[in-house]
Amino acid sequence: MSDIYIWMIVALAVLAIADLIVGVSNDAVNFLNSAIGSKAISFRTIMIVASIGIAAGAIFSSGLMEVARKGIFVPGEFYFDEIMIIFMAVMITDILLLDFFNTLGMPTSTTVSIVFELLGAAVCVALLKISADADLSVSDLGHFINTKKAGEIIAGILLSVVVAFSIGAIVQYVSRLLLSFNFEKKAKWVGAFFGGIALTSILYFIFIKGIKGTNYANSIVEVLYDGGAEGLLDWANATFNSSYESTKELIKAKKDLFKINVESGTVALTLRGFLETNVLLIVLAGFAFLSLLSYLIIAVFKTSIYRLIIIVGTFALALAFAGNDLVNFIGVPIAAWQSYEAWAASGVAAESFTMGVLASKVATPTYLLLAAGLIMVLTLWFSAKARNVVKTSIDLSRQGDGDEKFRPNFLSREIVRLTIVTSNAITAIMPKSFRKLSENQFDETEVMAANAFVKKEDLPAFDLVRAAVNLMVAGILISIATSMKLPLSTTYVTFMVAMGTSLADRAWGSESAVYRVAGVLNVIGGWFFTAISAFIAAATIAFLINIDQPIMTGVLLLVALLLLIRSTIKYRNKTRAEKAEDRLKKSESSSIQGVIEESADNIKSFVNRGNKIYGNTIESLAKYDLSALKKSRKGIAKLENEVEELRDSIFYFIKNLDESSVGASNFYISILGYLEDITQSLEYISKASHKHVNNNHKRLRFNQIKDLKEIEDQLGQFFAHIKAVFDQREFNTLNGIISEKQELFTLVNDKINKQVARTRTEESSPKNTTLYFGLLMETKDLITATMNLLATYRDHQD
Repeated sequence: MSDIYIWMIVALAVLAIADLIVGVSNDAVNFLNSAIGSKAISFRTIMIVASIGIAAGAIFSSGLMEVARKGIFVPGEFYFDEIMIIFMAVMITDILLLDFFNTLGMPTSTTVSIVFELLGAAVCVALLKISADADLSVSDLGHFINTKKAGEIIAGILLSVVVAFSIGAIVQYVSRLLLSFNFEKKAKWVGAFFGGIALTSILYFIFIKGIKGTNYANSIVEVLYDGGAEGLLDWANATFNSSYESTKELIKAKKDLFKINVESGTVALTLRGFLETNVLLIVLAGFAFLSLLSYLIIAVFKTSIYRLIIIVGTFALALAFAGNDLVNFIGVPIAAWQSYEAWAASGVAAESFTMGVLASKVATPTYLLLAAGLIMVLTLWFSAKARNVVKTSIDLSRQGDGDEKFRPNFLSREIVRLTIVTSNAITAIMPKSFRKLSENQFDETEVMAANAFVKKEDLPAFDLVRAAVNLMVAGILISIATSMKLPLSTTYVTFMVAMGTSLADRAWGSESAVYRVAGVLNVIGGWFFTAISAFIAAATIAFLINIDQPIMTGVLLLVALLLLIRSTIKYRNKTRAEKAEDRLKKSESSSIQGVIEESADNIKSFVNRGNKIYGNTIESLAKYDLSALKKSRKGIAKLENEVEELRDSIFYFIKNLDESSVGASNFYISILGYLEDITQSLEYISKASHKHVNNNHKRLRFNQIKDLKEIEDQLGQFFAHIKAVFDQREFNTLNGIISEKQELFTLVNDKINKQVARTRTEESSPKNTTLYFGLLMETKDLITATMNLLATYRDHQD
């Protein structure tokens, strides 16, 4: 029987590696979004700094996360075979859940997922034990689950969301009042003051998170008492203003900060104790030194202090991520290995060996931490999904308008309305002098003018001040929570701080607020989904494994592997398809010649994709293929969204034009109008065909299919000709293409007349007739809009 547990340990080790990969892909957003969004330093430098931070965090990791051993369940109440069921269920669930969020490009919390997976699996196994024992009832569940600790973790995580958002918004508002958007032109002492605060908070954060997990944390700084064992309690009570009745009570209360030797009667202050008991002194001294250093960097070395803050902050959060979240990925497998070692040495049967051994703290071997750190660094460099998740966070915090990934909903609209009313009420009671100061400090006119000729994709999503505040506030909050031993999710903290600073920085204007709020609500909703689905999925898998441990473990591992492979292949195919697909591009040119040239590329792409959609729709209708018709609908919906994005950017397009090229705006607007007309025709053709097949109406007659295929072939050649003209820029042949309009109209009208005759003599299906006439009439509209598009381009190009 021991063979199955060896195989389970091996499987858990493999799952740990996979979990590291999918976990880093999601949590990279924690420490990359500020540096990437602000474009403070090159992407390569960002990755190098983050990699060093991850490596350092892995080495300094405090070891096995206690939540994996005893934080959620009471280990002494479970036997070894039951513990292995719990651990296996947790790891299988964790990988599948995190990979699902990575594929969606949504940030989630590895801490929350591991907590609720442990809770779900442990509750399931506990209920199975209760159901098998007549002396136990559901009310005894509290004996198996550490409900107090689990409640603290959950409450702390939820509270961190509100606190992080609020503090981020307040600090950003004050920082912008101090620095404004023209922060580079402020007096040197202002930048030095901000640099002193930011660097002090970030460096203190590094010490709290970094040194805490190392052997140096327990090194002796100073011997406070060496008076023998007899006077130890008296000295402690007088010094700490306490009333300890036993040395055991004293050691329990002070073990994290002091080394107490009862036999020799000594008390020594550790390095960690020194840091946590002299916070004010360290912070004040650090602030004075770092403010002076910041001034020298600005005045003497002529270097931006904000870039230095971002570099140090990125390193700090990467270190915290590795030191704190690393154990979310390898904590469970290591706990399983240590459980196996204890059981194997005992000689007791697996179903009789209680796991009280997990209640003791055991350090993680350094070589395992190093190996895990290496995997994390490699994932950071090569994971495409990591960059997809980072993009979501940056887009939601982007200054001003941009491509909005999320659609507004009722809740986001109501929140925006309520916020506007509240903001207006607060503004009304503010002194006029403060309102004027605020408007001046938040004025972006000068910055926007300086960036007027920079391409939109080259502009940072937000400036260096906001990036620095994101890193500083996240570092402070995580430091405080760590020192107070409060559980929290680094993902929730960093994401909500970024959202709070965005709100305070007026990044969510009237043009984008409903989209951004909807995005934040989607992400937060995903977090709740993480908790609920993690609990249910882990409980379900634990139940299945309990049915037949060897067989069900193998089956579930195989299913997990197949799902991961399928997800990876699907994501790669999707990414390749998006790269291969010619997306419609927003015009960046400021001259009429440039606009005409860029429009040619869009028309070529649009015609090519429209031709495929029309052809695929007719082909799928002929085959009565519902799934293929669904793909056509998705394709036209995507094309429709891209045309809508082009229309939404008309304001910026006109603003960007040279004085001599303002006439290009009429051309550009006309082109977009015709693209929209063509899209609407394709959308109707695709929707009507899908509806007909989806409702299980009669197939089109052979003659109807034949006629539609003839039209499709003719249109295919027509669109291919247009594509070749715009691809090779042979615009002198446009007149010849436009002259084909009547020929195409004649073909369609002939098919309409044929159907009229069939309807009077042999057609028996009104649904077929309605669909067929609808397709033909929309095809005529499609031809008309295409010809108008070509005529407009020909006239302006000439």
